[in-house]
Amino acid sequence: MRILVTNDDGINSEGIKILAAWAQKLGHVTVCAPQVQQSANSHAINIHRPIEVVRATGFGSGVDAYAVGSTPVDSVRFATLGLQTTYDLVLSGVNRGFNMGEDILYSGTVGNVYEAALRGCKGIAFSTDPTSFDEAARQLDAVWQFFTDNDLLGKNAIYNVNIPLDSHGIKWTKQGGAYFTDQFVQAGATANGILYDQQGYSVYKYGTDYTLDTDSVMNGYISVTPLSTRRDDANVWKKIKL
Repeated sequence: MRILVTNDDGINSEGIKILAAWAQKLGHVTVCAPQVQQSANSHAINIHRPIEVVRATGFGSGVDAYAVGSTPVDSVRFATLGLQTTYDLVLSGVNRGFNMGEDILYSGTVGNVYEAALRGCKGIAFSTDPTSFDEAARQLDAVWQFFTDNDLLGKNAIYNVNIPLDSHGIKWTKQGGAYFTDQFVQAGATANGILYDQQGYSVYKYGTDYTLDTDSVMNGYISVTPLSTRRDDANVWKKIKL
């Protein structure tokens, strides 16, 4: 199996090292990730300037690794279009911090598997609690077993997985609602204007609907959510179709 490992936290993230090491049991691993932290870049790509790509180290023998001076999705695009290679599986993460509910729309970690689907590859995005990667490392085997036992990659191309601390099971989930939002806080001034920081805070309202990724994860369950690259609303289309 040919496997691409990528992320949005950058090539030096602890999470990508864990995921790449684990993935070697499945097949040959290529690592391609941003040179620096690129969280919340969603599906952004760069088409206005050349992109620097350098060989990366620290992933062990037999792993081809590249650090890309652009967005997370451009890392996937270089690995596929630039290297002219197809992959059986694209693994993105492990992200430091959950990507669930509405935050899926902002996530570069999830954006990578959307791009994988556009390139004809299957993909899984992994995220975990921001305080530790330990539980994610422990649970990767169990999550993969869940995928293989249920033939999930035979049923859909791309998935989003969130692994909480001290997890006690896996739930098959849909996208939940709001989890985090931001406030603009004045942080200084320039000659021409005012500087603002966007500071995030949780707006999640605790619930126990375990069909939702937010409720499952916040109650200690690993969420596995099928994704789609479609952005139209098929239900509305059916209603207005002539």
